[in-house]
Amino acid sequence: MGRVFLIVSAVLSAAVLAVLFWGLVAEKEQSPGGSGAALVEVQVPALEGEALAGETLFRENCASCHGENAGGREGIGPPLVHKIYEPGHHADGAFLLATARGVRAHHWPFGDMPPVEGVSQADVEKIVVYVRTLQRANGID
Repeated sequence: MGRVFLIVSAVLSAAVLAVLFWGLVAEKEQSPGGSGAALVEVQVPALEGEALAGETLFRENCASCHGENAGGREGIGPPLVHKIYEPGHHADGAFLLATARGVRAHHWPFGDMPPVEGVSQADVEKIVVYVRTLQRANGID
């Protein structure tokens, strides 16, 4: 009887610890803390035309989460000047869908991205030109 009690106690203790650990991990992934500091350093080239228009639209609609010059924000949102978002992995259409529908978190622990209200497809296309210009200037093709 004593041996069974010890085994059951050990199993229950392990289960409780696993649940507590999982809860801490899940909470951290859903609501990461952070300073909001840039996650990557971004070299900004001279901008003109659609890229310049895209910069303004990015600042108005995206920078609060994705940071100044798409460098990300610690604890808030991922950098778009990152190899994950290179054209071969996330085509331009992915940006259009993300702003229209939102995105379930899958590359980063920042939580889901909600749809972005009030941004037209033409606006997003200019934002993409801006982001792609930054990416190229930072060695991401």
